[in-house]
Amino acid sequence: MGNNTAKPIHFFSDKPVFGLDIGRSSIKVMQLDHADIVPEIIGYGTIDFDMSALEDGVIVKPEVLANAMHDLFRNRLHGEITTRRAAMALPAYRTYTRSLQLPKLTPEELHEAVQLEVEQYVPVALESLYLDYVTTPAPDNNQNVFVVAVPKKIVDSYLYFAHRLGIEPILIEPTVTAGARFFARDKHSDIASVIIDFGSLTATISIIDKTIVATSSAPAGGLVFTKAISKELGVSEEEAGTIKTDFGLGVSQYQERVLRALGPALEGIVSEIKRVIRYYDEHYGGSGGTVGQVVTLGGGANMPGLSDYLTNALKVPVRTHDHPWSVFKYSTDIGIPEEADRLMYATVAGLSLLKSKEVFA
Repeated sequence: MGNNTAKPIHFFSDKPVFGLDIGRSSIKVMQLDHADIVPEIIGYGTIDFDMSALEDGVIVKPEVLANAMHDLFRNRLHGEITTRRAAMALPAYRTYTRSLQLPKLTPEELHEAVQLEVEQYVPVALESLYLDYVTTPAPDNNQNVFVVAVPKKIVDSYLYFAHRLGIEPILIEPTVTAGARFFARDKHSDIASVIIDFGSLTATISIIDKTIVATSSAPAGGLVFTKAISKELGVSEEEAGTIKTDFGLGVSQYQERVLRALGPALEGIVSEIKRVIRYYDEHYGGSGGTVGQVVTLGGGANMPGLSDYLTNALKVPVRTHDHPWSVFKYSTDIGIPEEADRLMYATVAGLSLLKSKEVFA
């Protein structure tokens, strides 16, 4: 019969994928059609849920999320989601990521070095974590190692939730890598850049120079901003959210008090950005120069005046990332969200860019 050495044909690998981003209090979904060079948004939507469904990143009330998902797909979906195969994002505030630069090592030596590093910086026992890492070349015959560590109980709760709904999760990744995948579509993504992804509780800070070379975080997400404004102005969180979105740090009757409310969180972000830029300059400046821009994305990035504040503090150009509807094609039939809501789809857009064959290759 001859030598049977042909590779198996994974006909299932070309099934479409949709992005599923479960945030602190909301679910977002998106699916792209990848038929053309510029993908087309064929379905998207979001829905809020009771925050008690999550506890330290663990889905403790899957029935609450399940009900929200059913409501989203039945009543809140724009366009359609045609597949049950999903790429999912893990919450940034419970995901431990770290970028290392190591000499060339054997696979066994590399695995041991990564484990030692994780034991030092992650306040969770190694046996309680799922650990993964990817390597890319670095200057001077070194290698960049991007490490992700997540408590097993978080990942397991996501898997249980997905299987309960009949969803096939083919990838679970931190929001920082999904955001980096979306940023790669930016027309200026060839410049060494600081990316600030504002979640609800945390601002995830990354330096991307063709790949992720440094990561950090600061307690300064959208919900943190809202609570600080609410306390300073003596208004409800709903009113504070409106003030944040409509006026923010821009010139208004609220400017001075909003700046006072957000000062500590903003100073923390600036300090952390400067620290990661120093790290980049020390380890990579000789080969590629310094950081050329700061790009904000995520739901908290749409606050008026934020880019100007960061530009003045950092002396580096700061801009808001393009939203998915300015990067991808879309039909007028599915519409486009309100301007204030478009940036919150950045992570799920990065997830939806994934193709099955990239996972199963």
